[in-house]
Amino acid sequence: MSDDTPVWFISGCSTGFGRELARLVLEQGQRAVITARGRDRIADLAAIAPDRALALDLDVTDQGQINAAVEAAETHFGRIDILVNNAGYGYQSSVEEGEEPRIRAQFDANVFGLFALTRAVLPIMRRQKSGHVINITSVGGLIGFASSGYYSATKHAIEGWSDALKLEVSPLGIQVTCVEPGPFRTDWAGRSLEQTQSHIPDYAETAAKRMADTSGYSGAQPGDPVRAAQTMIDIALKPDAPRHLVLGKFGYEAVTKRMTERLAEIEGLRAVSLAADFPEDEA
Repeated sequence: MSDDTPVWFISGCSTGFGRELARLVLEQGQRAVITARGRDRIADLAAIAPDRALALDLDVTDQGQINAAVEAAETHFGRIDILVNNAGYGYQSSVEEGEEPRIRAQFDANVFGLFALTRAVLPIMRRQKSGHVINITSVGGLIGFASSGYYSATKHAIEGWSDALKLEVSPLGIQVTCVEPGPFRTDWAGRSLEQTQSHIPDYAETAAKRMADTSGYSGAQPGDPVRAAQTMIDIALKPDAPRHLVLGKFGYEAVTKRMTERLAEIEGLRAVSLAADFPEDEA
């Protein structure tokens, strides 16, 4: 194994995209720090390549565990080339019926944990003058859906933050990508999704209906997580990685339709927008 073999640091490897990505990375001869809330849940992944895998406990809401994991990764491999912020979970409710403790807990995991882990890894990448931060967001980070207001809010937050991060670190040789999957055949809906059921009749055909549809859809999603993981590997090793990577036909069609509609709306209000400035002769 050469010293220039890429080193990945992947959060949330026990299930879904994180598990498939970690498996492929190791099977393809690269090195990986694989993490989960309980190393026993990823012992089988580490066994794929014991000499190239470092399995660590990591709860991204625990700053102490973040610091310890990043320090262990640097000590073991000497570098971190690709950080994949994958840890997180879903929460569905109508906006009105969302429960404050569950909303805050989701932001802690999906947003503040991601921010904290990235902050811990960036000094290593700055010293290297190279690196790639890949944030697993969602189509919901670009589009809001009924029943997913709070989940979408976490993903929208990551998208805006990633725009700023890219401007700050691109001159340092560090790339930033958000991966925005649509519905993929993982156990997300069965294991990584919490719900507060809607009991307000006015939301029966919006939030409540979509929650029911989501639960019934698990296991039948069109997206293949293995193909998605391979796509992430492919773009991670390119010097001109995209800022956005929407995955799946549903996601592509939904995002392009919404973006086209949004641009048309903004352009249709051009005169109204420009009229809000001081007139040029008074500026």
